[in-house]
Amino acid sequence: MTPTTCGGAAAPWLRAVGGSRSGPRDGFPPAAVHRFEAVLFDRDGTLVEDVPYNADPRLVCPVPGAREALDRLRAAGLKLGVITNQSAIGRGLATAEQVEAVNRRVEELLGTFDTWQVCPHDAYDGCACRKPAPGMVLEAAAALGVATPECVVVGDIGADLAAAAAAGACGVLVPAPMTRVGEVAAAAVVAADLAGAVDWILGTDAGAGAVPGADSVPDTGAAGHAGTTLGASPGSQPAFAPGGAIPAGPAPRGRRVLAVRADSAGDVLLCGPAIRALAGRAGRVTLLCGPRGAQAAELLPGVDAMLTWAAPWTDAGAPPVDPERTAWLRSAVRERGIEEAVVFTSFHQSALPFALLLRLAGVARISAISDDWPGSLLDVRHRVPPGVPEPERALSLALAAGYPLPDGDDGRLRVTIRSRDRDRRRVVVHPGASVPARAAPADLYARIVKTLHGDGFEVTVTGGPGERDLTAQVAAAYATDLGGRTSLRELGELIAAAGAVVVGNTGPAHLAAATGTPVVSLFAPTVPFSQWGPYRVPHVRLGAAMAPCAGTRATRCPVPGHPCLAGIDEQEVLAAVRTLTGVRP
Repeated sequence: MTPTTCGGAAAPWLRAVGGSRSGPRDGFPPAAVHRFEAVLFDRDGTLVEDVPYNADPRLVCPVPGAREALDRLRAAGLKLGVITNQSAIGRGLATAEQVEAVNRRVEELLGTFDTWQVCPHDAYDGCACRKPAPGMVLEAAAALGVATPECVVVGDIGADLAAAAAAGACGVLVPAPMTRVGEVAAAAVVAADLAGAVDWILGTDAGAGAVPGADSVPDTGAAGHAGTTLGASPGSQPAFAPGGAIPAGPAPRGRRVLAVRADSAGDVLLCGPAIRALAGRAGRVTLLCGPRGAQAAELLPGVDAMLTWAAPWTDAGAPPVDPERTAWLRSAVRERGIEEAVVFTSFHQSALPFALLLRLAGVARISAISDDWPGSLLDVRHRVPPGVPEPERALSLALAAGYPLPDGDDGRLRVTIRSRDRDRRRVVVHPGASVPARAAPADLYARIVKTLHGDGFEVTVTGGPGERDLTAQVAAAYATDLGGRTSLRELGELIAAAGAVVVGNTGPAHLAAATGTPVVSLFAPTVPFSQWGPYRVPHVRLGAAMAPCAGTRATRCPVPGHPCLAGIDEQEVLAAVRTLTGVRP
């Protein structure tokens, strides 16, 4: 089973540093900066064979390849820890001393770990440390002196990955015999064994978020434009893995660059790290976006100017193709002296219509992701496998065009909203969604609001101008109703001050991630969670990952009763809010 890229932390192949290489294009070296600084392992079923309530060191048996996998991480300079539920102590089936003796035996066989975190509590104790609660992940990160987004948790069940997500760390699932099918379906990263998990962590697996088809070789298009075509052959050297070829040299500084992201507000927010990468070398960055993304564009650092234009091939409800409108766009691009363009798209969209218009506008260098043959429309043709989180997909295109993230930029989502003191008891509930299939039923949201209010949380319900009836129904007498009464910036300020946000897969979820606010994600599986889930922020995912609608990209629910979201219980949401905010009952 080939791992896929995680939505909780940046892939290690996104930033290249120093030096140069010889080859078709001099530029970035074949090395990458690894995102992760620490790896935290579950013990039983992951590092050693699962012996229920084991109190006998003689029964410790490492899983195949465990020592070799751990030694590879140690050699790479990563810190290692163990986070393990040991309810045998709380149940009286083993003493703390016996569990410690078992842990010492694990270290005798597998080498030392930099931190051990043991939860002795029973499942009914309501502690903050027992997985799926994030307590041990947070404690381990603090003990190791690293931020939780720089940690990756490796485990064999869903509770391990849920603890990682709730702490804002990444998770890798290595299934064992007891792993449930639904846990595998819900995991963003799955590896067949520990060796595969380490391959993904170190960025040495060609399928783990790396661009397939390694070496980039310049072409000459029909009009004489040098092209970089990735994806030469299956199994060849991955373009951004350590040791791989980097497809373009660093872009000259000071160019006037056009970034194109013509879609909704959430899509524009997800493109933010890539736009900051452009701004790190460009003299001026102009963002071309659609009307639905304009308010989000105003919040992005690195944007110097903005053009708004509804693309008939991208924007929902856009006007038909009109010669005068396309002529206006070409003229606007020329007037701004745009020298280079980078066209960002989602995995199901084509960049080629924009590339054609920009070429007609005289743009000399154009980069985009394109599986379709672009002829002379693109100078850098980039390809990315499915499953890569949207921010990382965009970042990889920026790097292919010669724009790495600046030093010190961690690649997370970011907006120009001032940080505010966070009130852990304040919760924002956003029931609407730009795509109807991704919205949970209104009566479920109404029950959620009533339940949160009854537990002492201060709830604010938000929505767009066309959602006032919905927000009024959901808020009822239990919450403040701000439906249709906030701009996107004002919504961001509300979210930045909240302890958590309850929302589906829609723009405010990404706005929450950009402000660092934890997200309870009521996520319809019509699109992959690994691509569209809350990016590198503490979160809890709720909803049926294996619902019949999974992977359909349906805009309206194709299954009667909306089972993927309608089955969520309001008590699940309350538990998730408590987990993320740390507010106890």
